[in-house]
Amino acid sequence: MKVPLLDLAAQYASIKPEIDAALDRVVASQRFVLGPVVKACEEVVADYVGSAHGIGVSSGTDALLVALMAEDIGPGDEVITTPFSFFATAGAISRVGATPVFVDIDPATFNIDPALIKDRITARTRAILPVHLFGQMAEMAPIMEIARRHGLAVIEDAAQAIGAHHDGYTAGSVGHYGCFSFYPTKNLSGYGDGGMVVTNDPARAEKLRALRVHGETTPYHHRIVGGNFRLDALQAAVIHAKLPHLDRWTEARIANAGLYRSLLGDTATARAESAAALALPRVVTERHVFNQFVVRVADRDRVQARLTAAGIGTAIYYPVPLHWQECFAELGYRAGDLPNAERAASEVLALPIFPELTAGQIRHVAQNMVGMVSYG
Repeated sequence: MKVPLLDLAAQYASIKPEIDAALDRVVASQRFVLGPVVKACEEVVADYVGSAHGIGVSSGTDALLVALMAEDIGPGDEVITTPFSFFATAGAISRVGATPVFVDIDPATFNIDPALIKDRITARTRAILPVHLFGQMAEMAPIMEIARRHGLAVIEDAAQAIGAHHDGYTAGSVGHYGCFSFYPTKNLSGYGDGGMVVTNDPARAEKLRALRVHGETTPYHHRIVGGNFRLDALQAAVIHAKLPHLDRWTEARIANAGLYRSLLGDTATARAESAAALALPRVVTERHVFNQFVVRVADRDRVQARLTAAGIGTAIYYPVPLHWQECFAELGYRAGDLPNAERAASEVLALPIFPELTAGQIRHVAQNMVGMVSYG
């Protein structure tokens, strides 16, 4: 049995008439950049995540970048973030000329540990950029309190967590900015690159809208320097058409995670000492949306190779923590500085979790896992 890590064709087949009709309407209108289709998408996504304003942009990376630009963060400034995330999280900070300051993660959730943030704040700190990794929210209440106390902006990287919630809040709606990605692997995805920034602040929303079109406020008049960060109408049409299905897909991901847990055993809190011990994702929030189902395996590379040989798709998110990336060598981090992130990078393995996954496929993955690892 072949089990891919992701099957986008299956999702498309299930909603093909809706998607095709949405794309046909954009082509017939010949309005491909911004316009009413993008505006409608912005409104429904912002409403879904519980924010007042949505600003469609060209990618999740550009969502982070334009949020940093909106805060006028640049050379000499520092932004506190996690070392365990997709590169764009820290790359966007560097691109505006600021310095990423890495704080270690909570090993249970892979998210930034709020208890460690206060010790890294300096006179140069301008913002905190937490990531809701793999579909589970970071602990936002203490992060917001730290930010309030020190006058810092909070930019949520919610690229993997649309629809996640905790403590009465949804991912992306808590901070001053929430940044989403609609890359094809995301729970709510387009057919290419796309992203969105949400905010509850009308002044920030106005600035974001200007920044995404080179800082233009009226045609050919530029009060500030921005960039070309526009969401195109074809992507917006796909996103809008998919949104009504998102909760159903999310519930399927949650059910798939539950089946994995029942088949493999919950080892999140009682991990075996075997070299090949397996630990399952720990859910500590109200709604983990499982963009990825990431297990820990001490003998990860051997296990991945054997799963690949068995026809099972897997991925490593992420094999190199950000503070070890070559481009950040000048920051001076050494091995052992952020031990939880470093250990996670050596152990994590993502198993298939997409909504169209069948129970038979999940059992096949679980049987192969049981056959090669010890678990408690």
